[in-house]
Amino acid sequence: MSRSAKKGPWVNPRLLQKIAKMSPGDRTPIKTWYRDSEISPEMVGFVFAVHNGKDFIEISVNEDMVGHRLGEFASTRKFIRHGGKMQKELEKGAPQVQAPKK
Repeated sequence: MSRSAKKGPWVNPRLLQKIAKMSPGDRTPIKTWYRDSEISPEMVGFVFAVHNGKDFIEISVNEDMVGHRLGEFASTRKFIRHGGKMQKELEKGAPQVQAPKK
């Protein structure tokens, strides 16, 4: 469920403090566990290391990301592959069956 419009966007105050201490254009990642914090215009140009439950995923914030949440760009699930017979054949590079000649 989304946050009420009258309350405004939620941005973690500690993240804003860390951004205020850094100089613009500084590319050192800011570590954070606050996946629910929205990206504000002050964050553009900085790099965030967002925790996905196991690792920190580095995200470089640009203008298109404003209004989204940090967690949207650090996926918590890792897709391995689909299993089964067809997948194994594709990975082996099995020759394709050709139509018989007339």
